[in-house]
Amino acid sequence: MKQVVIADYENALEAYYGLTIDAIEEACGEPVQVVIHPYQNPAALREVLVDADGLITGFLPIGKDLLEDCPKLRCISVSGVGYSNVDVTAATEAGVTVCHIKEYCTQEVAEHAMSLVMALNRNLLYYQKQLENQHLWKYDTIEGNMNLSHQTLAIYGFGKIGRRVATIAKAFGMEVLAVDPYAKEEDAKELGVRLVGAEEALSQADVISNHMNLTEENRGFFHRSTFQKMERHPIFINVGRGGSVDEAALAEALDAGWIRGAGIDVLEEESPDLAHCKLLGRDHVILTPHSAFYSKESIAKLQTISGANLGYCLSGQLDRNFEIVR
Repeated sequence: MKQVVIADYENALEAYYGLTIDAIEEACGEPVQVVIHPYQNPAALREVLVDADGLITGFLPIGKDLLEDCPKLRCISVSGVGYSNVDVTAATEAGVTVCHIKEYCTQEVAEHAMSLVMALNRNLLYYQKQLENQHLWKYDTIEGNMNLSHQTLAIYGFGKIGRRVATIAKAFGMEVLAVDPYAKEEDAKELGVRLVGAEEALSQADVISNHMNLTEENRGFFHRSTFQKMERHPIFINVGRGGSVDEAALAEALDAGWIRGAGIDVLEEESPDLAHCKLLGRDHVILTPHSAFYSKESIAKLQTISGANLGYCLSGQLDRNFEIVR
């Protein structure tokens, strides 16, 4: 019987994996033995993986050393769109197939991004804290912002989610810019979006929303000098990847007023030390626990597709996988 491990940080594990297991077994054509492993340390992960044929994970770093110690491992199914946590080159050298989910939560993440924009622009968190802490029923204790129809949104990363955000923003009457060297001009024009360079977007945006995939080239893309170039002191949204943003620089940008607010769904660490997080406790920052993707529909897709990917791989049906990385 094939052995499968579902492993992740404890706060990223789901309470129930019935859909995943059913999808693995249906695609594989036979029962499998499944171990669910809340991550503790590299040694414990290595121990549980050493006899495994397949692994499903969303966030755990999988590198060369671990792969070399797990010779039976044949497939890693990433339960998400991004797979930067897996050393794909090392996996290929070890004969391990890596697959991921091409799309499953486009609408959810786009809705979340625009919800953060609207909540921050309307000062909802500020007013809620004022009511709760001061019992003060007064609207003009903070300066009002322009409505969204008079603001420009710059989207960094014009993939499926970025394009969906653009569609929603255009419905609010916003001017939309996009920064993406791989985007097609015709896709932008179809949505009424103007493709621009990163520097122009920084100077023109009233709102900036990050949807870039994380690569070594854009890791820490939003750093101190980047925030200093944001001439209109925009709202900054990150529902893309935590590694795209230097958190210390983001905190400094908020303190210095280089940006007027931030909506953050992802941090540099997937299991962050919130007791020492410099972004918490602010009237103009909304922090959510990597929940932008989360809905009943998305969880069902996430579990089913990641399970099916693994099952097809283990049964030699690679042509049926939803998306093989390499």
